[in-house]
Amino acid sequence: GGIYMYPADNKSPKGKLRCLYEGIPMGLITEQAGGIASTGMFEGKIQRVLDLTPDAIHCKCPILMGGKRDLQVVYDQYKKAGIETPEL
Repeated sequence: GGIYMYPADNKSPKGKLRCLYEGIPMGLITEQAGGIASTGMFEGKIQRVLDLTPDAIHCKCPILMGGKRDLQVVYDQYKKAGIETPEL
């Protein structure tokens, strides 16, 4: 169990993982195994990593991955902060 997180921050506002080589492939594996792969708060919303549309070959994205129970804890914190959060 647990969560793998590489969120966007002030130093890396678009995250650090490259979408095409790291973020989307890991997101696909995680979701195929029954987990959740989210961007967290990115570009004004919370969304699935697999819903990203890369705009460049080396574009970057943040990522939060893990089981539903573990990511629900993170999503609950977003809700407490007043951020619109999709249901898992």
